[in-house]
Amino acid sequence: MRIESVNWSKSSYSENGGACVEVAAGLVASRGIVPVRDSKNPGGPVLTVSSRAFTSFVAGVKTEEFGAV
Repeated sequence: MRIESVNWSKSSYSENGGACVEVAAGLVASRGIVPVRDSKNPGGPVLTVSSRAFTSFVAGVKTEEFGAV
């Protein structure tokens, strides 16, 4: 599966300000990765992180480990 053919989504908490990221969760089970991209540049670079690292990142955001947003 190519990265271009996955379904991208962004958080329901995202506003229309353009400072959002999109993720594609469809590769977690088959490849163990989560592709991430800038929502205002969908044709730009894609960062792929391990599903474990992404889960840890989301947990840190939820507990404000990186500061309040």
